[in-house]
Amino acid sequence: MPANKLPRISPIIRQRSREFRKPLTPVEQKLWSVLRNRNLGGFKFRRQHPIGHFIVDFYCAEKHLVIEIDGDVHSQQIEYDLTRSDWLQSLGYTVLRYQNQQILHQLDEVAGDIIQYCQNAPE
Repeated sequence: MPANKLPRISPIIRQRSREFRKPLTPVEQKLWSVLRNRNLGGFKFRRQHPIGHFIVDFYCAEKHLVIEIDGDVHSQQIEYDLTRSDWLQSLGYTVLRYQNQQILHQLDEVAGDIIQYCQNAPE
């Protein structure tokens, strides 16, 4: 469990996370097909999960793991992404970031990286 307790998720953030689950991008769909239903090593992942005032792409509560997919827009918000990752890490989460192109062309390697982290992360 992360070291610091977060305040309750605001109803607005919770609603937005639900809305974001419906129109997955093709890249998110591709990674979700690997992560869903405990397909990856038996670990449970959630998609578009609220943490504090952020909504993360994918989340494994058992391992306090956040997975973010960075599309083209992220090249214009590098500072924001760093701040967000730092904040999540300060609460005890690990953040793994992948580029769209990695998901599209190296999905096996990305899945291997995620499963390796999950299998070796402390309980």
